[in-house]
Amino acid sequence: MDARETALRQAYDHAVRWLASLSDRRVPAGASVDEIVRALGVELPDGPSAPADVVDLLVTACEPGLTAFPSGRFYGFVVGGTEPAALAADWLVSAWDQNCVMRAVSPAYTAAEDIASAWLLDLLGLPSDSAVGFTTGATMANFTCLAAGRDAVLRRTGWDVGRDGLAGGPAVRVIVGEDRHMAIDLALRYLGLGRPELVRADDQGRIEPEALRRTLAAGGQRPTLVILQAGDIHSGAFDPFVETIGAAREAEAWVHIDGAFGLWAAASPIHAHLTAGCADADSWATDAHKTLNVPYDCGLAIVRDPFAVRAAMGLQGDYLIQDEHGDPVDKVPELSRRGRAFTVWAALRSLGRSGVADLVERLCRHASAFANGIAEIDGATVLNDVVFTQVCAEFGNDEGTEQVLTRLLDDGTAWISGSTWHGRRVMRISVSNWSTTDDDVTRTLDAIRRAAISA
Repeated sequence: MDARETALRQAYDHAVRWLASLSDRRVPAGASVDEIVRALGVELPDGPSAPADVVDLLVTACEPGLTAFPSGRFYGFVVGGTEPAALAADWLVSAWDQNCVMRAVSPAYTAAEDIASAWLLDLLGLPSDSAVGFTTGATMANFTCLAAGRDAVLRRTGWDVGRDGLAGGPAVRVIVGEDRHMAIDLALRYLGLGRPELVRADDQGRIEPEALRRTLAAGGQRPTLVILQAGDIHSGAFDPFVETIGAAREAEAWVHIDGAFGLWAAASPIHAHLTAGCADADSWATDAHKTLNVPYDCGLAIVRDPFAVRAAMGLQGDYLIQDEHGDPVDKVPELSRRGRAFTVWAALRSLGRSGVADLVERLCRHASAFANGIAEIDGATVLNDVVFTQVCAEFGNDEGTEQVLTRLLDDGTAWISGSTWHGRRVMRISVSNWSTTDDDVTRTLDAIRRAAISA
C-alpha cells in the first residue's frame, strides 16, 4: 500500500503541475518521437523498479512530447478538454477498476449508467425509452447504431443476420450526404456494407432533401439506411431533419444521425432549432468526450428501439449472470470496458441543465468571435456560415493559407490545423474546450494576425 500511495501522490502532483502549465505553455509538442523513445529507454529492465520512480520517468520523458490538448487554445480537431468533476471521476474509475458488463456484477456502475442515460435523453430531446450504449467514441457509436439498423431492415424482409450472416441475403442500401464524416465510411466497412450512395449537399455540407427524395425513389423498395449529420466537420451545419427524415420515412428506411459534436445543440435553448426534427430518427451517435468535455474515451450510441440494439450487440454465456431487464453489455460491441458512465454522470451532475446549455452557448460565442476577428484581417475570408462551433477560413489562396498555418504552429500560441474543403486549403477552427476563455480567443486571434502579416 505504501508503494501504491507514493506512486499515486507522485502522479497527482505531476498532473496538477501539468494542468497549471496549460495557461502559459506552448500548445504544440516540443519533442519528437525519437527523443522521447531515448528518454524512456528501449531496454526492458532485468528487475523491478519502484512505482513512484516509474511515474517520475514517464512524466520526465513524455511531458516535452505532449500536445496541450486540454488547453483552451487547442482548436485543431473537435477535441474537448476535461471538465473538473469528470476528471476526478475518471481517476476513481481507474481506482475502482470495475468491469462494467452486468448489473449483478457492478450495480454501482449500472445505476450511474441508467441515470446518466436518462439525463442524456432528456437534454438531447430524444425518446425517453431509447437504449444508450457507452462506446469508445463516435466511430464505434456509429458502428453500433448502424449494426442495429442493418439487422432491423433485413429482419423486415425475413432475413436473420444473427443466424445466417450477410452472404446470400438481400443487399442493404446505404445513402449518405456527400459531405459525411469519414468515420461513417469506416463503420460501414466494418459492417460489410461497402461504399454508400452519395447524395448532393449544398455549399455548407447540408444534404439536399429533394436530391435525397430522388435517390430514394430510384432504388425501389429495398432495405435501406439513410445517414444524416448534426454538425458538419467543416461548417458545423446541420442537415434539414424535418424534410430528410420525412422523405426517408416514405421509403421505410432506417434513419441514423451522426452527431459527434453537434447533437449537443439540442441542450441549448438558443441553438436547439438546429436539431428540429432530429428526434424522429431511429438512432443517433455522439461523443461525450467532445462537446460535453469528459475524458477520453466516451462515445454514445443511442437507439430508439432497445430490442434492435440488443439483437445486434447482445450476447449470452453460461457463466454470465444476466438480468431480465438487460445489461450494459447488451448495447455496445465490447465485453471488457471502462466505467465510462461514471464520468458522464459526474459531468452532468456538476453542470446541471443550465450548465450544459451555457457550455454549448459559450463554445458557439467563441466560434463567432473567431469568425468576426478573422474577417477583419486583410486577405482573410471566412468561408462558412458559423452556426455552431466550426470556423473555416482561407488567406488569399492555398499557398497563403498553408503559410499562415505553418507560422501559427511555429508561434506555438495555439494549435489550429488545416484541411481541404470544396477543393481549397482552409484553416479549420474547432472550438470544443470548456476552459477556452475570451482571453484565449484574443491571444489566438493575435497569433493569427501575426502569422497572416508574416505570410
